[in-house]
Amino acid sequence: MDNEANGVLALWKPRGMTSFAAVREIKKLYKTKKVGHTGTLDPDVDGVLPVCLGRATKLVEYLTADRKTYEGEVTIGYSTTTEDQSGEIVEQKPVDRPVSEAEINGILDNLKGDIVQVPPMFSAVKVQGKRLYEYARKGLEVERPQRLVTIYDIALTSDITKTEAGYVRFRFRVSCSKGTYIRTLSVTIGEMLGFPAHMSDLTRTRSGMFTADNAVTFEQLHQWEEQDELHQPLLSIESVLSAYPKKVVDAQLETKIVNGAIIPASEINMDESLIALYNQHGVCLALYESHPRREGMMKPAKMLHTVGS
Repeated sequence: MDNEANGVLALWKPRGMTSFAAVREIKKLYKTKKVGHTGTLDPDVDGVLPVCLGRATKLVEYLTADRKTYEGEVTIGYSTTTEDQSGEIVEQKPVDRPVSEAEINGILDNLKGDIVQVPPMFSAVKVQGKRLYEYARKGLEVERPQRLVTIYDIALTSDITKTEAGYVRFRFRVSCSKGTYIRTLSVTIGEMLGFPAHMSDLTRTRSGMFTADNAVTFEQLHQWEEQDELHQPLLSIESVLSAYPKKVVDAQLETKIVNGAIIPASEINMDESLIALYNQHGVCLALYESHPRREGMMKPAKMLHTVGS
């Protein structure tokens, strides 16, 4: 296996594994230290986790920015410390009235668009240099920063069922912006119904261009390893950037680009704020963006190839 594996792997992270452990396993498989993932999945959550290797690690911030799609379940009737099923029960209030499909659909419709969330205490958000879960494990609660997220779409996907204990459950599908906590969204749904609630199940089915249909499991990766074909599931940097405006440059301009030069926008001749620049061999050299202070000029947003690389 080439130690300099470059590309993006659409990994299907299994339940019971942290995203950190998943990355560690990929490092072992591909025998490389340059690995990064695009958006943490909690251990109890399975689904699509794009993993970048080699030069593709430079794209993590761009892939993280993409919208996500989840299939989840909310349980109405009790809340937990972690806002999911792994936490300790905080409040119980069995549902003592009918909950209709029309009522649920109305609540979900009201959640579409921009909403403000407060990250749960058991989360990786940093406050004063520490992760929130570090405070939570010590029994401390600190003021958490609000964040604006976008719910592009959310819909009921199952029947509404009631348990013998008086809890109500239903499944939903949500498409949302990065940084959205589905656990917190589930709690909000309960609050809008007038009951404590938590997220009782979650799967990420899409992360940007990566979907459940093209994600690969660790079992499949080990099979490719046995065949010495671990390169097979890797998507090239060029394919991952295919949605960006593209410009092929000549050899003279290529030399400037791999040196990280600031160049006149007229040399690109494209009216775009972010452009993927390719050489004549189809290799993406860099992402360039409009210069914030020098009108008519473009600067590197992300260098993918440099002199000597």
